Amino acid sequence: MIINITNNKTIEELQAEFNNEFPYLKIQFFKHSHKMFKGSEKKELIPVSTPIGILKHHNGSIEISENMTVNELEMLFKQKLGLNIQVFRKSGRSWLETTVTDNWTLKKQNDEGKELSVLEI
Repeated sequence: MIINITNNKTIEELQAEFNNEFPYLKIQFFKHSHKMFKGSEKKELIPVSTPIGILKHHNGSIEISENMTVNELEMLFKQKLGLNIQVFRKSGRSWLETTVTDNWTLKKQNDEGKELSVLEI
């Protein structure tokens, strides 16, 4: 999938595009990066109504593959866009940070989220 990024696009719009492709995953944006296998502090969370242009002036696109690992995706956002993200996986009615499974692919994370959410019904 390719996500086009413009200064006027909000975090919420980016999240929606990502979530359309990976319905059991979501990305959250943070003020600072986190270390691999570590979570981000909630106080660092950037509001979803924030336009990308306020964080970093950027117009372009980013290509995301289901075969990328969570760590690769997070590094791609950091290196190409200068944005700090954290991937979360659905687990029933909750969203869990994927900190201990940063080496899993997005497909594996999404499949796991689907399985865990079906078990909750």
